[in-house]
Amino acid sequence: MSATPGGARMQGLDALRGFALFGLFLVHMPELFELYWLFPATDPLQLAVHDAVFTVFGGKAFALMALCFGVSFFVIMDSAARRGEDYSGRFVWRLVLLGLMGLLHGLWYRGDILEVLAVMGLFLLPFHRVRSNRVLLGIAALFLLQPLMLVQIVAGLAGAEWANRPPAFWDDAINPLYTTGSLLDTVRVNISEGHAQKWAFMYGSGRLSQILGLSLVGMVLGRSGFFARPQALVRLRWTGLLACLAAALALYWLRGPLSSLVPASQTLVMPRDRASTVLGSLFDLSVTGVLLFGFTALYYGPAGRWLGLFAAPGRMTLSLYVGQSLVFVPVFYGYGLGLYASMTQLQAVLWALPAFAVQMVLAHLWFGHFHYGPLEWIWRAATRLDPAIPFRKRRLA
Repeated sequence: MSATPGGARMQGLDALRGFALFGLFLVHMPELFELYWLFPATDPLQLAVHDAVFTVFGGKAFALMALCFGVSFFVIMDSAARRGEDYSGRFVWRLVLLGLMGLLHGLWYRGDILEVLAVMGLFLLPFHRVRSNRVLLGIAALFLLQPLMLVQIVAGLAGAEWANRPPAFWDDAINPLYTTGSLLDTVRVNISEGHAQKWAFMYGSGRLSQILGLSLVGMVLGRSGFFARPQALVRLRWTGLLACLAAALALYWLRGPLSSLVPASQTLVMPRDRASTVLGSLFDLSVTGVLLFGFTALYYGPAGRWLGLFAAPGRMTLSLYVGQSLVFVPVFYGYGLGLYASMTQLQAVLWALPAFAVQMVLAHLWFGHFHYGPLEWIWRAATRLDPAIPFRKRRLA
């Protein structure tokens, strides 16, 4: 899914996607696959570990995944166009399949993101016909600035009652049945409330707008040859790294003082909160830029040999992402080992590192025998309605 027009895979894109998967896993583990929020840490050391992981990867690894999604969208559509095909209808079917996989995965783990990416991917199709990269970047910037929140800030300061209502996800809570119930109880809770809570959070936190904006940025990166012609963009990577690092440091220190400038009272409840959320989103985007430009600068530079190890898991991100929750949700939830009650933040991180190393080894071994990850092959074959697509590699006599 990251092939260049000429047919060779863009290993840098695969590696970045694998790195994003690592970041997601490193967040999910200390988050105890969402059960952390039932009993947040209070010990200073555990809080420091939690804050460090979430400052670097919380919301950022997800953002990198959305950006890679946009690059892959461009690659797929561009490859089809070079063959003289209009792939729009087939891509919609591809997203339907991804959404169905997300719905099934969401029965097991309510934090599934596949369904969200599938729905937001539908909004990319009209923008594929926009030829100007500047226009696309302008539209992306609009979405990344959280326009709905900006409108709510202005309306809230003007005294609009609707604009001073807290978002729905503020009232959501993790159901204790996750810790005491059976597997059937977990599935039932995920259907009855977990699914709605996920979408409420995605909307109320601005994640949906961010996904669309980052996917459009990914389209532009694909068009500009960011991964296909890396040798031509050395200066861009280092300039982008320095600019994003400066923005991240500035926002880290200034987002609190800046948001406090917005008036707040018993009736003006939301404007300051929405301003803080917008500034927090911009901080997350800045750190995402640091991770993007920093990783690619090192990958195409002095550390390519080592960072290239992320490419194999990046080629089977779908399979590994689902596999992570299939293995670790029972580790933490009540119907399994129930370690949510005893595992500290530090222990979770120390378990996550070797666990992902095992995933990397398995991915490298897997591609010695197969062309695609198992779910990737199912997705590809179902998209093309062709079960004859090669899965196992043939051994030469």
